[in-house]
Amino acid sequence: MVVANGLRHGTRAALLNVAGAQLGSALVLVIIGIGLTSLMATMGYWFEWVRFVGAAYLVWLGIKLIRSPGVMLSSDALSSPRGGFFLQGFLMLLSNPKVLVFFGAFIPQFVDMKRDHLPQVAVLGLTFMVIAVLTDGAYALLAGRAGKMLSAYRARLISRVSGGLMIGGGIWLALARIK
Repeated sequence: MVVANGLRHGTRAALLNVAGAQLGSALVLVIIGIGLTSLMATMGYWFEWVRFVGAAYLVWLGIKLIRSPGVMLSSDALSSPRGGFFLQGFLMLLSNPKVLVFFGAFIPQFVDMKRDHLPQVAVLGLTFMVIAVLTDGAYALLAGRAGKMLSAYRARLISRVSGGLMIGGGIWLALARIK
């Protein structure tokens, strides 16, 4: 999503996606830090629905990309997602329950239960977020610059390929099982 928005809407849009996703990551880390992992296990049914909504949204975005003309227009001429790119990044992260499962499974492995766990979760979470900002930010910057140099043919090809990948990702998310 960051790369697709960077190519079509520029660096600013992609960086807003990254910022929104980081707010979503922070929210998930707060949930983990508070200790709601047991609540996650009891609410598995609802996470299935969230997963399906996230999968449907990815498929919808993919169809929009495939059907788009692929012409690289000025960022003023392109419509932005309802609610903006920040909200899009935030909702995309939160609509994937695997993020919560990943953090819930990954972070406790590195927490010393003999000490206060909240500061440890905070340090681990912040470390993850810094790495994510650096890598996703690099993708955003590269995609924003590459989008300015694309011909109409290449832009159309990239729209179709990235749309197909988003549809595939949505289908994969819908069919994946959370254990």
